Amino acid sequence: MASLAKIVFALLWYLHFRVRCWRGVLLESITQVISQLYRAESRRILSALVRLLGDIDRAEEALQEAFRAAIEQWPRDGVPEKPVQWLISAGRFKAIDVVRRQARGKELLARAAGENEESHLDPEPWEADTIPDDQLRLIFACCHPVLPRDARIALALREVCGLTTEEVASSFLIDLQAMKRRITRAKERLRSEHVRYEIPSREQLSGRLGAVLQVIYLIFNEGYSATTGESRVRRNLTEDALYLARLVVELLPEPEAIGLLALILFQESRRETRVDGNSDLVPLEEQDRSRWNRTMIDEGNVLLQRAIMSGHFGIFTLQAAIAALHAIAPSVAQTNWTQIIRLYDMLYQANPSPVVELNRAIAIAMRDGPEAGLPIIDALMERGSLAQYHLMYAAHADLNVRIGRIEEAVTSYHRAFELTSQAAERRYIQKKIAEISH
Repeated sequence: MASLAKIVFALLWYLHFRVRCWRGVLLESITQVISQLYRAESRRILSALVRLLGDIDRAEEALQEAFRAAIEQWPRDGVPEKPVQWLISAGRFKAIDVVRRQARGKELLARAAGENEESHLDPEPWEADTIPDDQLRLIFACCHPVLPRDARIALALREVCGLTTEEVASSFLIDLQAMKRRITRAKERLRSEHVRYEIPSREQLSGRLGAVLQVIYLIFNEGYSATTGESRVRRNLTEDALYLARLVVELLPEPEAIGLLALILFQESRRETRVDGNSDLVPLEEQDRSRWNRTMIDEGNVLLQRAIMSGHFGIFTLQAAIAALHAIAPSVAQTNWTQIIRLYDMLYQANPSPVVELNRAIAIAMRDGPEAGLPIIDALMERGSLAQYHLMYAAHADLNVRIGRIEEAVTSYHRAFELTSQAAERRYIQKKIAEISH
């Protein structure tokens, strides 16, 4: 009898141990699901909450509360059938609870509570002439004309598109603290003007289109050439930008929207060849052009011709035309650099930017030799307008290497290294310094 009791006790202990192990594995699995949902869907959920609540700050709080609720409840109740809708619903009701506790925001409460559970969990379809995506709706909403253009773009990038303030500052080539102040002032302005984050009417969309296109362009740029992190390419951002650009063309098929879509397609066509298997950078002249995505290039060419034939194109179409010349060239040496320089001249007239000057200088160096491009970059460095732009110093170093000025090249490479925190770029610069120092 004592032996049987020992056997039963041992069996119960074993079962208890296995259940604890199983629950630990289950908890870890659900935690991974929640983490993946946050990475993949948090901006979409935030956009839906802003639409429901009409306030970005309150929506951000609701988003965090929703994921906190998921961490507490899902290990006990299981992952819901529609996790995104569950999180939106949880966030909305958390926000309502806050409003009730604080005894304020009656208008918000009435609006949020007025939408029934069914419509929230399975949102009603939008009419054909409305914006067919929550994130795109919110980008249009952020680009409100009460704000200066740069403030609209910065606010949308930070609050809707998930870029960090540092990344937004980098995209504008300004100081981090200055960007923080710009975003704060934009939000304060919207509050003081009592501007709600509402979807603009169809008549108002065209007036906001320019800023929206710039937002999508900068999302793509951050994905195409990440400013921080281990990976040079952030595929989720480039894919988001391509998706949003397609939606905008469907919604407002204006020449510049078409031009931006063409530009993204041309650039994205080279994605698989821009880094190697170790995530190290592969410069343009070393990329395997046979692996470029010809389907994207062909689609980009059709769109580019469509934009050009309109006669009303602008900076995105001009950049797409430059990208097209790279895409169709058999090699760097056979690229039509003369035509690229002409396009940069036109682009500079439309958008007199020091970055355009830098890229034009590089194109001149490719056509006429490094001695022709270096004085232009030297002048840019003296002016200081790109003093924090690491790619200027990298280009300066590269041209100096080509004419044998190794000391100047090393100095510029070191400055470029200091100015970037992107891991792949830092490895590439270190590799170049090592190559020319021996």
